[in-house]
Amino acid sequence: MSPIRFFRSIDSVRAAAEAARQSGEPVDLGALPEWNLADLYAAPDAPAFTADLNSAEAECKAFSEAYRGKIEDLAKDQSGVALAEAVKRYEALEELLGRIMSYAGLVYAGDTSDPVRSKFYGDTQERITAASSHLLFFELELNRLDEGALDKALSEGPLAHYRPWIEDIRKGKPYQLEDKLEQLFHEKSVTAYGAWNRLFDETITALRFDVDGQSLSIEPVLNLLQDQKEELREKAAKALGGVLKENVRTFTLITNTLAKDKEISDRWRGFKDVADSRHLSNRVEREVVDALVSAVRAAYPRLSHRYYRLKAKWFGKPALKFWDRNAPLPNVPAKTYPWDAAREAVLGAYGDFSPKMAGIAKRFFDERWIDAPVRPGKSPGAFAHPTVPSAHPYVLLNYQGKPRDVMTLAHELGHGVHQVLAAHNGALMAPTPLTLAETASVFGEMLTFRALLARADTVAERRAMLASKVEDMLNTVVRQIAFYSFERKVHIERRNGELTAEQICDFWMSEQTESLGPSIEFTEDYRAYWAYIPHFIHSPFYVYAYAFGDCLVNSLYGVYQKAQEGFAERYFALLSAGGAKPYGELLAPFGLDARDPAFWQIGLGMIEGLIAELEALEGKA
Repeated sequence: MSPIRFFRSIDSVRAAAEAARQSGEPVDLGALPEWNLADLYAAPDAPAFTADLNSAEAECKAFSEAYRGKIEDLAKDQSGVALAEAVKRYEALEELLGRIMSYAGLVYAGDTSDPVRSKFYGDTQERITAASSHLLFFELELNRLDEGALDKALSEGPLAHYRPWIEDIRKGKPYQLEDKLEQLFHEKSVTAYGAWNRLFDETITALRFDVDGQSLSIEPVLNLLQDQKEELREKAAKALGGVLKENVRTFTLITNTLAKDKEISDRWRGFKDVADSRHLSNRVEREVVDALVSAVRAAYPRLSHRYYRLKAKWFGKPALKFWDRNAPLPNVPAKTYPWDAAREAVLGAYGDFSPKMAGIAKRFFDERWIDAPVRPGKSPGAFAHPTVPSAHPYVLLNYQGKPRDVMTLAHELGHGVHQVLAAHNGALMAPTPLTLAETASVFGEMLTFRALLARADTVAERRAMLASKVEDMLNTVVRQIAFYSFERKVHIERRNGELTAEQICDFWMSEQTESLGPSIEFTEDYRAYWAYIPHFIHSPFYVYAYAFGDCLVNSLYGVYQKAQEGFAERYFALLSAGGAKPYGELLAPFGLDARDPAFWQIGLGMIEGLIAELEALEGKA
């Protein structure tokens, strides 16, 4: 066992003990897995990593020397053979670069506070950015080809395999710049948004919050907002708000800088709306997203406002404090899921749907593709990283045994299954647009929830589970659309000049108040909560993908409930397509069309139905 892994194990024990002291109850989650990154590289200083990094730099230069300025000539071969060979070579390079950066990123995520890891990640990122700058010409030259030049080659022959990828990149043709400018934008990313992203990550993981004399990192504090004890929730909420307020100048500077950086890029490329670049990368029309946003905002009163009014009644209050929003229901014993129980619950639910799905998910446990413990310095939240098709995904969690942690496990494993199934498409077409990226994750959550709900023995347990699911859905749909609306305000107003912390806090409070409704009471402690949300920093306007995915999955699940025969096969075909087919084509076999305004009402209607089911339980023992 290496020294790094040993001390990481010690830290995970310390973090679990800290959480136990805060909750006042013993926490025994069992042995939590830590991932084995050796399937990528044995260690940061492994000879294989150094060799691949050197090879990537040399091969990128060689590719440029072989093909720069020659793509138009290659396209004259109507058979497409010569151009297909160039694309295959380019794909192999994307695979190699992706493997290197995936490893560096995962090592860094394990402890962003470690200066050795930070340097390793930063140095690797700089070298890969410099190497990949030699490849920029390729997609640019492909996009300069005459529209009809590739038609025959794309319809048959070896190039036909890459048709979806080529058609996808050509959608970006109106927004591409001259080669030298593209290279400048690319190389400056390390010292531009890349550097500010890293500053955000390292600042967040370094923050410490004093709760009852215990100095906690952000994940245990966020976990305490779901604690059974109201006093502890309040202390955690105020500690979080206080520290974020103390650091709000830093987060305001990061937000202003990144919003301006994006505005410069959008202006040079010709994007009109602040979110248009995200819509392009998602391969979704702006009108479709606007329809989703309008539908959800119009549904605030009958979703979030209605539910939180009901929850306030359960708590015997006219309105809930904001730290009670995700609190467990009163007089319901807190339930803790040890790791083995969570594993059994998720794999069991997946298996009931399809043994194939459970079989893929089981590999994540058996082959150590999951990193579960809370550790100081570890990236907060959770993610499933696809790495590259020749390897496999990895899942990061901060598992603390709450029912929501089980749902997070189900969610991230859904991503992982999706990524495994799509890998056969290769490095260029395996990545899934965000419009469908949340499909398998949210579907996995729904399967797990339904399986656990079926085991509920009492009305109280059923009410608690339904409430938790409704809250998760509101967090996924209502809250994420409120996030999207907040981002729009920030980016639009930033075009008029730098924003003050007060302005950003005002935008935040405005959207939160409107979306959550009069039954949630906010205090000044909540004003800076926008500052810890990483999506605003790493992936501007990503957040609507969660609402898109949840509503889409609700519709898919409705189809599944009505006709299970043959559904799994169609579902796996959707996941296996990766980025090789547009979302509209993939939804067609299910009779669904996201361009139809009524489509979003199907998903929102499922949330309404669960709230109505909760209301029907009123007065029952």
